[in-house]
Amino acid sequence: MRSTRSLRGEAAIVGIAEAASPTGELPARGRTLEAQVIKAALDDAGLTLADVDGVAHADSSLDLAEFLSIAPAFTESTYTGGSGYELYVEKAAAAIATGLAETIVIVYAATPRSDRKQGLGGWVEPAGPRDEFEVPYGLGLMGSYALAADRHMSQYGTTEEQLASIAVATRQWAGFNPMARFTDPLTVDDVLASPRICSPLHQLDCCLVTDGAGAIVVTSTERAKDLRNPVVPVLGAASLHSHNMIHAMPDLTVTPGAITGKRALDHAGVTAGDVGLLMGYDSFTITALLHLEDLGFVPKGEAGAFVADGNTRPGGSLPMNTNGGGLSYTHPGMYGIFLLTEAVRQLRGAAGARQIQDLEIAVAHGSGQFLSAMSTVVLGTEAAL
Repeated sequence: MRSTRSLRGEAAIVGIAEAASPTGELPARGRTLEAQVIKAALDDAGLTLADVDGVAHADSSLDLAEFLSIAPAFTESTYTGGSGYELYVEKAAAAIATGLAETIVIVYAATPRSDRKQGLGGWVEPAGPRDEFEVPYGLGLMGSYALAADRHMSQYGTTEEQLASIAVATRQWAGFNPMARFTDPLTVDDVLASPRICSPLHQLDCCLVTDGAGAIVVTSTERAKDLRNPVVPVLGAASLHSHNMIHAMPDLTVTPGAITGKRALDHAGVTAGDVGLLMGYDSFTITALLHLEDLGFVPKGEAGAFVADGNTRPGGSLPMNTNGGGLSYTHPGMYGIFLLTEAVRQLRGAAGARQIQDLEIAVAHGSGQFLSAMSTVVLGTEAAL
């Protein structure tokens, strides 16, 4: 029987750092880049490596710890794609709550844009069953998401124009982020005029390919109160995966977020109506649209009209992806850590020109693989405890 114990307020994110560039490229790569953002996140928290007794890394936490010359009590390398960093926050909070660790560093770095230019090949999807059952028949990465988009359009009447509205809103937010890859104004017509990559998705419905890196530091909420930044407690978290290959998805219009969202919000003791910011993984416009419905912000089938009415844009009723998202800010492959860094920045009141006023509750919702693995994290201010 699944435990119903809540981790509400047991842990907090106390340090954040990220690296991105308007050019889409970074000068460092590999362990050097990871070390840079780890140091920056620890500096942000007012901590050092000597304080760290836990690490999470999607490839190998063992290799990372060895590189850092630390011996962590908590180590985590579960791979769920882009949702992994929200999953790591959930597991870090659980480890801290049960005394398995006190201070955990979570890091991600990838440089696919630079790697390709240097002939290094960039990120390659790990081999798996898809190579036998889907890819030979033409169902690639973009085809998987196009399949979900086409089904949503057929079932609910969602239009290409409505999907394009998500890219437009995200670009408006990117205009307030000096580190965003693209900041030029975008219209629905621009999105529809961009090349059709895989029907019904156009090029501007698809995420970027850039270099990027991020790190966060998680510790106990009690300890966080003695550190330099405003406390950003983890109020709730939940994870679930329902399939891997898209053809095995139980319903192409419903992701596991329909379960993780409710669980995480219930653990936090809040509702979707209490959330002032949604940082929702936007690998494609359809990805973001499904999050809005599955997390309970709008009824199923109504997200198209919701975004077309401007609700996720600056000044809208539900600000979404205020850093410019994976569609306009950065997307190095597994974007989930940037959802967390922006949510924390906003909750600290440190987001500058894009700051949401009077924000108390934010949701970071990661999506991994082919709408397969979802992890939802509810964050708040100390006042929300």
